[in-house]
Amino acid sequence: MITGELKSQVDKIWDHFWSGGVANPLTVIEQMTYLLFIRQLDKKQQVEEKKANMLGIPMQKSWYDEKEQVFRWSQFDSFREQIFKGETKKSSFSKMITNANVKNVC
Repeated sequence: MITGELKSQVDKIWDHFWSGGVANPLTVIEQMTYLLFIRQLDKKQQVEEKKANMLGIPMQKSWYDEKEQVFRWSQFDSFREQIFKGETKKSSFSKMITNANVKNVC
């Protein structure tokens, strides 16, 4: 059973989804999974960007093209409303998931 601070954080996230109109627990879990995936991709992208900048070479791998920069975890505020309304699958985010090399993300 989840208690204490972790439970409070989960409840807060749940309340955000609920107030955005997402009440189905499976949909909430799906959307949270997307958020975690976005975060992992953004971290990998940042590592590649830092490597390229330090070495002065072009990036070897890129998970985000110019149009998809808005979907980076670091840009979360710009698409937060779409996520809480369950609209992430309707966007080009689906393309990102399809094209991402999941083995290299973890």
